[in-house]
Amino acid sequence: MVDGPVRVLGVDPGTRVVGYGLIDLAGPVIRYVECGVLKLPTDEAMPLRLHRLSVGLSEVVTEFSPTVMAIEAAFHGVNAMSALKLGQARGAIMAMAVGRGLEVHEYPPATVKKAVAGHGRATKAEMQARVRLLCHLQREPSSDAADALAIALCYGHTGRGVAPGRSRKRRR
Repeated sequence: MVDGPVRVLGVDPGTRVVGYGLIDLAGPVIRYVECGVLKLPTDEAMPLRLHRLSVGLSEVVTEFSPTVMAIEAAFHGVNAMSALKLGQARGAIMAMAVGRGLEVHEYPPATVKKAVAGHGRATKAEMQARVRLLCHLQREPSSDAADALAIALCYGHTGRGVAPGRSRKRRR
């Protein structure tokens, strides 16, 4: 049993823009902490971009001290090269997280959408609006940051057993 809130880092992986979002979960209570994006130089070689990605997210971990990281699972894209690059980014992110002692959870995009918006085919705009509502934000975060917060919220649903914005129903 964990005392106090669980701080969750949600990550929307990429090789050009990486979204991150942090929330605290205390039972059914969600508290927004921070969100943003890391922009990686596209004119640099992939190994250097992956290193920058790892260092940037490591700085986020140092500053905010999450204990759990939730990341979007790989999906089958049309472009094999894009899927390969995304896989490299995901690997760098997961290796950094495990190296920093974080518990890592992966969620497919449809699972994230269903947990946050109520259905697995939610649009970017629907996800941004729902994240804004659930995190009590004054304005919608950027698309990548909203996706990262949604992934963290998905952990709150699947990892903690309570859907964001819903109460748990008792079964008899």
